[in-house]
Order: sequence, then C-alpha cells, then structure tokens
Amino acid sequence: MTSDQQRMLTRATREVIDGQIVNLGIGLPTRLFHFLPDDINVLVHSENGVLGCRPRHEGEAPDIDMIDSGGAYITTRPGASVFDSATSFAMIRRSRVDVTFMGAFEVDQEGNLANWKIPGKFSPGIGGAMELAQKVARLVVLCSHNDKHGNPKILTRCQLPLTASRCVSRIITEKAVMDVTPQGLEVVEIAEGLSVAALRDATDATLLIDESRLGRF
Repeated sequence: MTSDQQRMLTRATREVIDGQIVNLGIGLPTRLFHFLPDDINVLVHSENGVLGCRPRHEGEAPDIDMIDSGGAYITTRPGASVFDSATSFAMIRRSRVDVTFMGAFEVDQEGNLANWKIPGKFSPGIGGAMELAQKVARLVVLCSHNDKHGNPKILTRCQLPLTASRCVSRIITEKAVMDVTPQGLEVVEIAEGLSVAALRDATDATLLIDESRLGRF
C-alpha cells in the first residue's frame, strides 16, 4: 500500500460515526477495515450475508465459508449475524446501511458513478454496487485522482457505463476531499503541499474552491 493510500484511508475514517452500519466496497475501501480506530463501535456489512465482519488477524486460519463480497476471507466480531443474501439486500433496499465506501473508474461533478465496466474488458458484473449506490444514504468514493496514464478520473461527465446516477456524497482522493453539491464539486480539503492550480490541472470537473476555508489533510 502506498503512503497516499494510507493517507486517504486515514482521512476516510473521519467519515465513520460510532454506531453506524458500514459497507466497504471491493479494493481500497475494504482496507478501511484496518484503519478504523479501536474505540469506534461499528458493524461492517457485507452484501453476501454478514453483519459484523472484521478482517482476519495475521496468522489467523481462514474459514473457507466466510468471505466478503470480493471473495476475501473474513471473520466476525462478537455480536455478528450471518444470514442469506435476500435478507442482506433487504437491509440495503430498506436503507438500513448508513454509509458505503466504493472505488471508482470515474466519478463526475453531478455525483454520477462508474465503477463496474470498461467496455472491451472482462467484468464479472455490476454486483451489489448498483443497489448500494441507489439506497444507502451516504456514498463516499475512495479512488485515485487520476488513472495510471495520468488522465483525470474526476470528470465533468462520466464516459463509462454508470453504476448509478447522482448517488455520490463525497469523494476522497490523494489530492482532495470534495463534496457533491447542486452547484458542482466543492473542495473542502486539499492535500498537504499541493497547490490549488495543480489540483485544477489534474481534474476535468469544475471545482468550487474557497481558499479562505480550505482545509488540509
């Protein structure tokens, strides 16, 4: 894991409130497990039927019947529940999950999210992300600001097939923390040492920035 990813995940823990039910998407969001402070009491939900997941400790033997939605071995904390997928998705559809964290191929200034399909490349399917994106009250995107070629992932308008429209609340990248507002993407924090001009150059979306109120992370 890179230092930028560690900084993003540390910042993302501030989005979690004691007592919440939290869903962690595949990839970087799953690693948020390891950054949550010990004094916060949350239940991590997995759409394949577990409430109260926790990561395996180093050296802990895997239980082949306990995997998360990404297929990684997990275990459970005291008080956890295990149930069928229908019940798990009923929780999502009844908005019983408080916040979900997801990665993104693209996200745009209207809060549209594309995170499941790149045309021409294999995709296992849209999975539970479509349900979560539409029904969970708060969706926080955790992704790199640019793709491996340096192209912006924070766009004026998504080009890839959407997971869901107008579903994103906040975006956290290694460069900035941005809120989706009716007026566009409002930058609330910018990475230490990064200039506003450099952030704008790395971004396709129009950014709303009040430098007098801008935080650092």
